[in-house]
Amino acid sequence: MVREGTPKERAPKAIQRVGYYIFLRDILTLALTAFGGPQAHLAYFQRLLVEKRKYVTEEELMEINSLCQMLPGPASTQTLTAIGFKIGGPTLAYLTLLVWILPAVIIMMIAAMIMSSIQAKNWSTEFTRFIQPMAVGFVSYGAYIISVKTIRTKTGFVILLVAAVMSYIFQTPFVFPIILLGAGLVTALKYKAQPKEEKQKLVVPWANFLLWINVLIFAAVLGAVTKSLPVKLFENFYRNGSLVFGGGQGLAPLLYSEFVEIEEGGGGKKVSKLKAKIKEKYAPKPLHHPTSHNEFLSGYAVAQALPGPVFSFSAYIGALSMRDYGTGGEIIGAAMSALGIFLPGTFLIFFVIRFWDSLKKYRAVRASLEGITAASSGLVVASAVILFQPLANTTLNFAVTLSTFALLTFTKIPPPFIILGGLVLGFLLK
Repeated sequence: MVREGTPKERAPKAIQRVGYYIFLRDILTLALTAFGGPQAHLAYFQRLLVEKRKYVTEEELMEINSLCQMLPGPASTQTLTAIGFKIGGPTLAYLTLLVWILPAVIIMMIAAMIMSSIQAKNWSTEFTRFIQPMAVGFVSYGAYIISVKTIRTKTGFVILLVAAVMSYIFQTPFVFPIILLGAGLVTALKYKAQPKEEKQKLVVPWANFLLWINVLIFAAVLGAVTKSLPVKLFENFYRNGSLVFGGGQGLAPLLYSEFVEIEEGGGGKKVSKLKAKIKEKYAPKPLHHPTSHNEFLSGYAVAQALPGPVFSFSAYIGALSMRDYGTGGEIIGAAMSALGIFLPGTFLIFFVIRFWDSLKKYRAVRASLEGITAASSGLVVASAVILFQPLANTTLNFAVTLSTFALLTFTKIPPPFIILGGLVLGFLLK
């Protein structure tokens, strides 16, 4: 339940006295210590924000998180920014976003620079060979966790299978929102199974929605007119951030289809979708493909090993996409990509949270969530298969993927130690 009063009136007195310094310091603590992705982040939020600081109640935290799971974008990031919004309004919310994402974004940008340097010097990346099947293990674990938490009916299971098959066959980001919308409509028809609640007058403040759609249109038009690579990166990630459900695991299939080189003609000439879009503008200076399959999986594994938002992976892809333009270009690419991926989810949660209490009274809205979450699970299941296929079909790769999945499922070993173990094993067996 949303508390009455303005954000400042709702904020604890201790926060008002120190100008929200303690709250932002707590967010920085979470950014440096909250490992494990969105499924694990909620436990960290519960301990620090609810039990220790009492910024919100447990009921408020769970409700905000459920709402964020329904929206496209990074659920953990949206949950924190929504709490910041409830406490201190838009200013504190944007500061919360910045403090939460900055450490992971910087680390992923540095990881991309290291990868670029290794490639430029033709150094061997053999030591990362176990990281790639391990990344598939992380995605598989994400698919498993999401499915276990969201699939509770036969309808949900069928939707999961259909979404997985469709997203596997049509490996394009434009099919994902169609799958999600169709799944939501299917379960919305079951609205009579939802309990009736007394409806409230629905008043929708459209400012943040218009901001979201206007930025999307402006970025698309500006990119088309200027042919600027940084602008195109921002537009691409902003569009993906507006489409992706399922958190960091759901991000993988979207970015893979957009940024990883694709083999045409059974292993012939290799091209990429992004390269095709910008080739004409930058033809005088040849571009590398944005990322290779190996680079993609290595970066994704690093993102899984870091605390903070998995969406920081966008900074890695953005930096690699502008590796031809030196260190400055890599920094710009990382910044534009991170900004693009995080902003749409922030705008949308600011838009919806203002009238969510009234909207959730409608049974069709609540019923549609079953289909949307089931389809999101299907997309992640398909992404695990898609990511594994280009790897060498060896017993060792299968074993590494299954071992990673087992370690995540049956042990409490933190992801950074799993990744570090893979790197050490790669060095030893090099």
